[in-house]
Amino acid sequence: MTTYDLIFYLFAAVTLISAFFVVTNRNIVHAAFYLLFTLFGIAGIYVMLGSDFVAIVQLIVYVGGILILLLFGVMLTNKITNVDIKTGTIHALPASIVMGLFAGALGAAVFNTNWKVVELTSAEASTTGLGVMLVNEYALIFELLGILLLIALIGAASMARR
Repeated sequence: MTTYDLIFYLFAAVTLISAFFVVTNRNIVHAAFYLLFTLFGIAGIYVMLGSDFVAIVQLIVYVGGILILLLFGVMLTNKITNVDIKTGTIHALPASIVMGLFAGALGAAVFNTNWKVVELTSAEASTTGLGVMLVNEYALIFELLGILLLIALIGAASMARR
């Protein structure tokens, strides 16, 4: 096992453990801080995979934008720092069944896909090449991600408003 593998497993462990605490913690401020570690772990995994641009975008957009907005919204709102999150397990069985079916369908799609490696030229691998590809070839995906970020921003503002 190399040092590279150890660092990757460290980032993976930090991501998984902090993500577990995000969904199981009853205090919303603590859950938000655990989300910070989860997002940093994901950015670290992106760096380990050699995708520096995606890692920087992860840090700027999610950690620098959405998470900080969420934390400010939670901390600046009166009487929300001691509010417990309801984590009732009323619908645990139907949710487990749906998630099992989803995981099975996702696994079948992954194993039945004929994967091929795409080699990028040096012009496509640069930041300028990525920008041109986002605006020309992947414009729909780029716009859908913008809508997703808008929804996350509205959700954070809605949480801060309550």
